[in-house]
Amino acid sequence: MALPNGGGGYQVGDGNLNEPLIDAIPDPVTATTTTTFTPAQILNGLIFVNSGISANVAYTLPTVADLENVLINSDKVGTSFTFRVINLGTGSGTATVTTNTGWTITGSLTMVVPISSGAMMVARKSAAGAWTLYRVA
Repeated sequence: MALPNGGGGYQVGDGNLNEPLIDAIPDPVTATTTTTFTPAQILNGLIFVNSGISANVAYTLPTVADLENVLINSDKVGTSFTFRVINLGTGSGTATVTTNTGWTITGSLTMVVPISSGAMMVARKSAAGAWTLYRVA
């Protein structure tokens, strides 16, 4: 079967080096109070959180076991995905992403207000049953 050679999309090999890489992201998901994210929320790619008027709010990652139950093809070390967390709080509170079983966190995962402060995260499988979360922006 031949690979399609139409406009847009990903091509194997040299491909369209001058075209932007286009992603599809579903509608953002939201979390307003302290909660544990579901695998579906972080795999969505964009999470809006709200740290409230003056309260600090913690958002816990799902366990690695729960994540890997959804990512059925994630057995290879080095598998990765990105997601973004944007704090839409309007007060003095902060939003923090915290660890869970099987995770290692690298870098600060606290997003302070002003409004629309956020972070880009890279999740990478680092070993069997273990993932590392990096804040890259």
